[in-house]
Amino acid sequence: MSTTLCHIDKIASSARHAGITRQVKVGRDIVARRGYVLAVKVLNDKVTYDRMEIATGRMVKVRRDDILAVTLGARHASKGFAGFVPESIAVGDRLQILNMGGICGVCTAFHPEFGQPFDVEVLGAVLSYPSMDARIGVPAHTLEGPIKPADHCNASTPVIYVSGTAMNAGKTFAACELIREFVRAGRTVAACKISGVSLMRDTLNMTDAGAAAAADFTDAGSPITDPSEAPSISLGVIGSLARQKPDVIVAELGDGLLGQYGVSEILENGELMSLAVAHVVCASDPVGAYGAHLLFRDRFSQPITVISGPVSDNQVGRRQIEETLGVPAINAFQDAGALGELLAKEVDAWKKN
Repeated sequence: MSTTLCHIDKIASSARHAGITRQVKVGRDIVARRGYVLAVKVLNDKVTYDRMEIATGRMVKVRRDDILAVTLGARHASKGFAGFVPESIAVGDRLQILNMGGICGVCTAFHPEFGQPFDVEVLGAVLSYPSMDARIGVPAHTLEGPIKPADHCNASTPVIYVSGTAMNAGKTFAACELIREFVRAGRTVAACKISGVSLMRDTLNMTDAGAAAAADFTDAGSPITDPSEAPSISLGVIGSLARQKPDVIVAELGDGLLGQYGVSEILENGELMSLAVAHVVCASDPVGAYGAHLLFRDRFSQPITVISGPVSDNQVGRRQIEETLGVPAINAFQDAGALGELLAKEVDAWKKN
């Protein structure tokens, strides 16, 4: 197989488990499947949505002519870029960067707020060498992370699930405020994000909030979750964190309840829900909160413990939720202490039982 040497300017965070360095060999035989790593050249500059998260977790500006190591994958964002992995990819093809974690594919939709995505030219498949004496490289991929997906997790740690009606509903903020409140109360917290598209930012924020350990689905070998694998990835991630013996695990479910990343399948999984001490649901508006209420009642058979997010930004929204749904509404930004106190009681009650 013909190979060439290539210097990578920036390794995307989604490719952090591919075992590559900035000096790589690239080949012309490309595996057009999610999780495989490509070397690409950036073809345009942008003034919005112009940064990429690199393997250290830092956000860096991307410029025209940068050489990137990116990860093939699809994205189904309602606010952002959407796209897919084509059936075949050749050197010289044009693809697009679909998220700040460096997921790459063919863009089919974009959001006006972010403009058109970065266009990139495919330089080849980044190669890895499985052993020290290997002379023939194989296409590098991210499909084997440090955490293994599992059919069971055998955990006994209570889990607080944080889900939302859509993107940007305040899930990560609420999760981080919960972590901070538990840590202030002297409890050890582990945290995770178990669905979505690869980006380290959220788990880094969880660590900054005080989580003793944090992991996500990329650590389980999946740059993007889909409905078929989301439960096994979640079981693997939560089981791995539970073995560290935290007092509680805060688990964020990326995307919305009706998205395409497997959130519904997680909430329908009996073993995962057997660990649920509470459900925090973030909603942008009262109708979204009502829809979440119906889904949790009729499809997931799970009680919502508290509703947060923008719908709870003022007293009008909180009163609508509490009077209509009979569920507490607490704003994580304005009253994190009350949110933490409510959920601490749920954890304590769960442990007594």
